[in-house]
Amino acid sequence: MTSLWVPPEIPADSVRRAVREVFARPEYRWVSGAEPAHWLRDLWHRFIEWLNRFTTQHPVDAKLVFWGALVLLLALLVHLGLTVWRIYRVTVRRPAPGTGGALPPPLDARAHLERAEALARSGRYTEALAHRFAALLMELDRADALRFHPSKTPAEYLLEARLPSEDRNALAGLVARLYHHIFGAAPCDEQCYHDFGMMAGSVARHVASH
Repeated sequence: MTSLWVPPEIPADSVRRAVREVFARPEYRWVSGAEPAHWLRDLWHRFIEWLNRFTTQHPVDAKLVFWGALVLLLALLVHLGLTVWRIYRVTVRRPAPGTGGALPPPLDARAHLERAEALARSGRYTEALAHRFAALLMELDRADALRFHPSKTPAEYLLEARLPSEDRNALAGLVARLYHHIFGAAPCDEQCYHDFGMMAGSVARHVASH
């Protein structure tokens, strides 16, 4: 190998160190063949370089972006927590005051249906959906299509349900709507609740007739 010649007045160690630093940059990294994640790694390096430049050139704006992102993250976590609490509150019965901690008797399908109608009349359509779905689950339990338990999620009922393909597809649609409005916090109006109830009633009647 030919040694690197440098003028006597420049230390050779300084030149070698500068050469190593230059060829260590990402643009001088030669790879053989195409790597599936190469473009992603290159994009990440470019983002880091842009972020460093932005932080150096606009320190105040960088702080605002950081705190804004932090507030957005906290808002998402709070929204997730409230959504989980809402699901827990409408699907798990809490002990009534004065019962000494004893659980009240579980609601049957008719009681859940009446509760859903009462909530819908007061405009609380999202909570009404949960009780309407619980009523359907108990009707399917009575028809031996599944086993109802308050600790199960709607998706678990969909996996275990022993239903014809048409009814399974309808149940999948109900589960998707339930998650969309309760977990996704999408608004639910009277027409939405009415359509949900019509589909749930159709599934219950079809399963009961077989």
